[in-house]
Amino acid sequence: MKNVDMTIEGNTLTIRVDLGRDFGESKSGKSITIASTEGNVAVPGHEEIKIGLNIYRKK
Repeated sequence: MKNVDMTIEGNTLTIRVDLGRDFGESKSGKSITIASTEGNVAVPGHEEIKIGLNIYRKK
Protein backbone atom coordinates (compact mmCIF):
# COMPACT_ATOMS: atom_id res chain seq x y z
CA MET A 1 0.00 0.00 0.00
CA LYS A 2 1.08 3.56 -0.63
CA ASN A 3 0.25 6.26 1.94
CA VAL A 4 -2.72 4.35 3.46
CA ASP A 5 -3.05 3.52 7.16
CA MET A 6 -6.08 1.50 8.30
CA THR A 7 -7.11 0.93 11.92
CA ILE A 8 -10.10 -0.77 13.53
CA GLU A 9 -11.82 0.39 16.70
CA GLY A 10 -14.79 -1.80 17.56
CA ASN A 11 -16.72 -2.08 14.30
CA THR A 12 -15.33 1.15 12.82
CA LEU A 13 -12.66 1.18 10.11
CA THR A 14 -10.58 4.38 10.02
CA ILE A 15 -8.48 5.16 6.96
CA ARG A 16 -5.74 7.78 7.22
CA VAL A 17 -4.10 9.32 4.14
CA ASP A 18 -1.58 12.18 4.01
CA LEU A 19 -3.04 14.41 1.29
CA GLY A 20 0.23 16.34 1.08
CA ARG A 21 2.10 13.42 -0.49
CA ASP A 22 2.05 12.12 -4.05
CA PHE A 23 3.61 9.26 -5.97
CA GLY A 24 3.77 10.75 -9.45
CA GLU A 25 1.69 10.08 -12.52
CA SER A 26 -0.81 7.27 -12.79
CA LYS A 27 -0.25 4.58 -15.41
CA SER A 28 -2.55 6.43 -17.82
CA GLY A 29 -0.71 9.71 -17.19
CA LYS A 30 -4.00 11.57 -16.61
CA SER A 31 -3.69 11.99 -12.85
CA ILE A 32 -1.30 12.15 -9.89
CA THR A 33 -1.55 9.31 -7.37
CA ILE A 34 -1.86 10.42 -3.73
CA ALA A 35 -2.62 7.05 -2.12
CA SER A 36 -3.51 3.52 -3.15
CA THR A 37 -4.02 0.06 -1.73
CA GLU A 38 -2.65 -1.15 -5.10
CA GLY A 39 -5.54 -3.54 -5.60
CA ASN A 40 -7.89 -5.20 -3.15
CA VAL A 41 -6.46 -5.92 0.31
CA ALA A 42 -7.88 -7.40 3.50
CA VAL A 43 -9.04 -5.11 6.28
CA PRO A 44 -6.73 -5.60 9.31
CA GLY A 45 -8.03 -8.41 11.50
CA HIS A 46 -10.86 -9.22 9.05
CA GLU A 47 -9.39 -11.30 6.25
CA GLU A 48 -12.85 -11.92 4.77
CA ILE A 49 -13.44 -8.17 4.21
CA LYS A 50 -11.57 -6.53 1.33
CA ILE A 51 -10.98 -2.90 0.37
CA GLY A 52 -9.69 -1.29 -2.81
CA LEU A 53 -8.76 2.39 -2.58
CA ASN A 54 -7.31 4.92 -5.03
CA ILE A 55 -6.95 8.61 -4.20
CA TYR A 56 -5.73 10.93 -6.94
CA ARG A 57 -5.92 14.41 -8.42
CA LYS A 58 -6.00 15.64 -11.97
CA LYS A 59 -2.73 16.77 -13.55
